[in-house]
Amino acid sequence: MRILILSDIHSNIVALETVLSAAKPYDTVWNLGDTIGYGPRPNECVATIRTEASMMLAGNHDLACLGLLDLSDFNPDARAANVWNGDQLTDDHRMLLEELEPIQPINERFLAAHGSPREPVWEYLLTRYQALDNFRRFAQQVCLIGHSHVPLVFRLTPDGRCEGPSSPDDGARLTLEDGFRYIINPGSIGQPRNQDPRAAFAIFDTAIDTITFHRVAYDIALTQRQMRDAQLPEALIARLEYGI
Repeated sequence: MRILILSDIHSNIVALETVLSAAKPYDTVWNLGDTIGYGPRPNECVATIRTEASMMLAGNHDLACLGLLDLSDFNPDARAANVWNGDQLTDDHRMLLEELEPIQPINERFLAAHGSPREPVWEYLLTRYQALDNFRRFAQQVCLIGHSHVPLVFRLTPDGRCEGPSSPDDGARLTLEDGFRYIINPGSIGQPRNQDPRAAFAIFDTAIDTITFHRVAYDIALTQRQMRDAQLPEALIARLEYGI
């Protein structure tokens, strides 16, 4: 089985459709949250991903767009985009997102958390010190996270040593080894932040027990035109070109 792992779509339907095409063939999708927010096509992204995903999480922007988080916790541009995104949602898509949780066991081997196991909504898990404490918060071998928009891997060795973060390049393949545990971020579909504007995703191949990281270019200019048509903040539009 090939499982497409993605996160932080952020209402960027152009990037999402590009990734879904580039990732084929796959059997199902695990979506780590923030399907909406920031971008120009919230309903299209929810409609598309709900037909593909067997597991979906709520991210902090999803919750904010639904009015379930205090918008004062967001910077002015994110706040404005979240209000706009929330106003666009159909009742059906709102009900779907309201049912999601920010953390969810997938099976006995995998846990999914939008931010981190210890703080699923808000924590940006970026350092070895954070990872070491988070490894203590879950029992599964692998925790998949999003939120930071940065592809990362942490590994806990059998003797309890935390390694990483490593930043996998396009095409990098990670073999899941017995006795080791992992925290893995596939990066962001709709708003990458590691100075690479290409959409990021990963593929878990259950037949050979590997996770492979990928980047794919999409039509950023089209997403930017859609954002300008929606009168979303210019800073959010410009950043897509630079991967920040």
